[in-house]
Amino acid sequence: MGCGAPHQKQNEPQITTTVANSTTSSLIIKIHQRMIIDSRGAPTTEVEITTGAGTFRAACPSGASTGIYEALELRDDDAKYFGKGVQKALDNIKNVIAPALIGMDVCDQRAIDAKMQSLDGTENRTFKKLGANAVLPVSMACAVAAAKCKKIPLWKYISEISNTKSNLPVPCMNIINGGKHAGNLLAPQEYMIAPIAATSMVHAMQWGMEVYNELKKQLKKNFGIGAIAVGDEGGFAPNVNDTEEPLKQIVSAISAAGLEGKMGICMDVAASEFYDDKQKAYNLKFKHDNGETQFLSGEELGNLYLSFIEKYPIVSIEDPFDQDDFESYAQLLSNIKSRNLKCQVVGDDLTVSQASRVRMAISNKACNALLLKVQPSNY
Repeated sequence: MGCGAPHQKQNEPQITTTVANSTTSSLIIKIHQRMIIDSRGAPTTEVEITTGAGTFRAACPSGASTGIYEALELRDDDAKYFGKGVQKALDNIKNVIAPALIGMDVCDQRAIDAKMQSLDGTENRTFKKLGANAVLPVSMACAVAAAKCKKIPLWKYISEISNTKSNLPVPCMNIINGGKHAGNLLAPQEYMIAPIAATSMVHAMQWGMEVYNELKKQLKKNFGIGAIAVGDEGGFAPNVNDTEEPLKQIVSAISAAGLEGKMGICMDVAASEFYDDKQKAYNLKFKHDNGETQFLSGEELGNLYLSFIEKYPIVSIEDPFDQDDFESYAQLLSNIKSRNLKCQVVGDDLTVSQASRVRMAISNKACNALLLKVQPSNY
């Protein structure tokens, strides 16, 4: 499932909770919260944590598509902002979270997160009481503050407290948008490129930029200027309804950039968005407003993915089936292994960053990779 980046402050009432005369640089002195507008034009929460070392800020991201098992993003559901206001979440920060956290040490991330989980009291960190969009920005701002207090980068601080070895990631760059991320007819939500042969982030970003711009020229030539309009996450949103067409266009752009064999393709299908529970099938034409449908069973959709993996340099498929279709997940993964194909099957809506769902996925042999993300619906 793809995210909206917070960026614009609003003239909303600003609320501050403080404690006086803290002399320790890592103790929380003040918590301040406000509403801002994210990149999709929706309200979200932003928090500032003040310690003796300064003031540190974090804003809460939000996804367009979410799974039914994800944590609760608390909205006001009133006339303002089409019901998407976040005053309830802000009030919970002011009245519940802040009084409990003032005076705590930002360098004790586990204690801070455990305290907020205890205040909420709901199972599996769903945060149905406080709202994950109240808890998450507080937790993030504390992490930013702690990294500053320790005089190390945030990534290094997170690596230390999670006791993991840091690795430079391979970036997955979203270059064609569909699903809920675009106003076109494509069912899959994201088509991405991954510079798998790059030896540095500099080269990875260079290659991504080159393929992106080759794709832009190509889409404009093949489908007209409207095809280079962009979706929610910056990828192009050509109004094609053939699930395979974006793969053809991306492979052609990779070739034009001289990067064949160096660039992989990733898909985030977000198939829960077009699973029809009544039909028990997947409607690849769910965005058509003329009543046209194209239903595929889980087995048929899995076979379509296999044909794509064999034909194109696809290295990753995320959420290829509905969040409860463990059987189709397991069958796809089994078929990939039996054919000696190199492709990871990623669970996001399937696992929703919750331990219980991860255990279910492992037990069912449903995927060989999962997405762990800091987002209100997955905190």
